Amino acid sequence: MDPIQTSQADSAGIVAALRQLIVEGRYPPGTRLAEIPVAEALGVSRTPVRLAFRTLEQEGLLQKVGKRGLVVRDFTEADVLCAVEVRGALEGLAARRLAEAGPRPALLARLQACLDEGERVLAEPVLTETIVARWASLNRVFHGTIVDGTGSRVIADAIARNNHLPFASADSITLDRRALDREHRKLQMAQLQHRLIVEALQRGEAARVETLMREHALIGVRYGHLFGLDAPTLRTESGALPDPA
Repeated sequence: MDPIQTSQADSAGIVAALRQLIVEGRYPPGTRLAEIPVAEALGVSRTPVRLAFRTLEQEGLLQKVGKRGLVVRDFTEADVLCAVEVRGALEGLAARRLAEAGPRPALLARLQACLDEGERVLAEPVLTETIVARWASLNRVFHGTIVDGTGSRVIADAIARNNHLPFASADSITLDRRALDREHRKLQMAQLQHRLIVEALQRGEAARVETLMREHALIGVRYGHLFGLDAPTLRTESGALPDPA
């Protein structure tokens, strides 16, 4: 059986697994994806796969061909890095403005609740799709709270547009099912970065929190080697591209 507990399958975990397969070139650009063969390959039912397809289409990793067909979109390493850096810059700007204005107690309490729940989620000894789903949900709330806390529709709208590019969204978590222990440690590193970000906000350290947010955006594309994970190789129609790290 697949090392992730497929009986607890959740669409967030399936999304992460599919992203990883696309990164690895298992589903290269131009590949038409269908629910049944993908569900069989992952050992799950069609429902979470159907939901995962919708999410990946919204992210720009899949695109419609005809009325119902979906194919893997072509993208380059430069596309991914630029989109991630743009998100880091925008979220960094949001965090800096929030620190300068002074975050409200209710906002800090919401961020602290994310931290506390994140600690409980990642304290589980074995990574499962349920854990990935819970972490993805917390991560979405954490980032959204910071962006929304500025009250700036300009920043929020710019991030929303950027999120339609491959791997740009804060939710774009990849998951190597062959190295779940190391993936677990990478999520724990992300949790630690969340804690540092909240600490900087509490202290009003505008420049520091902006830098932390920019660095945090890179964890998915540059941190894998720290945990002994294989360097991700982005594959396009023109061939494999080396890992940026």
